[in-house]
Amino acid sequence: MYFGYGYGYYMDWTYILVLIGAVLSIVASTRVQSTFNKYARVRSMTGMTGAEAAQRLLRNAGINDVRIEHINGNLTDHYDPRNKVLRLSDATYGSNSVAAVGVAAHECGHAIQHQVGYVPLQIRSALVPAANIGSRLGIPIIILGVLLSYNYTLVQVGIWVFALAVAFQIITLPVEFNASNRAVKLLDQQGILAGQEVSDCRKVLGAAALTYVAAAASSILQLLRLVLIFGGGRNNRD
Repeated sequence: MYFGYGYGYYMDWTYILVLIGAVLSIVASTRVQSTFNKYARVRSMTGMTGAEAAQRLLRNAGINDVRIEHINGNLTDHYDPRNKVLRLSDATYGSNSVAAVGVAAHECGHAIQHQVGYVPLQIRSALVPAANIGSRLGIPIIILGVLLSYNYTLVQVGIWVFALAVAFQIITLPVEFNASNRAVKLLDQQGILAGQEVSDCRKVLGAAALTYVAAAASSILQLLRLVLIFGGGRNNRD
């Protein structure tokens, strides 16, 4: 990829940062799929499905106002804090595998975070509107700034707007790791999983966590690239 300023052109070596981010995301996605598929074939000792495990965990945590719903898709599981709904995907809701129980418990971990007022979750929730704006408008604003005879102010605004999306990815990390730690601990304590099953569950959730790490790393690398290309401000027009 080439960029031109003034009358000269040069190869944009910073594009390597984007490639690194893409590779990290592909590796993480491949690993979580392979790990989940492996332990999706391992039946849990209790025979509880993901939905049943979620019901028990929520009840034992004193959470009675969160609904559990089935949602289509593969690994589309999530907790909706605004509507207090825990949605479990096809591979999780009715499956009694170690992988399904682990994923369901992870989402319960988010519900528990919501109940106890876990600060990183509150920060992440507050950042959602800004993050959506940053991911959708950051790059277009920068491009518009470049097209308008390199409008320095507009380019800098674009970088800062994109940084909001990066901040969201970063604050997501402690939220996800904490939810997984809560899940493994509760599954073990309540006897829903036991022995080797707990270790297998930890592997599933650990692989899933890598996708968030990869996403954060990819966003940071992209932001770094933008700063390297456009951070020079008015000097880039010369």
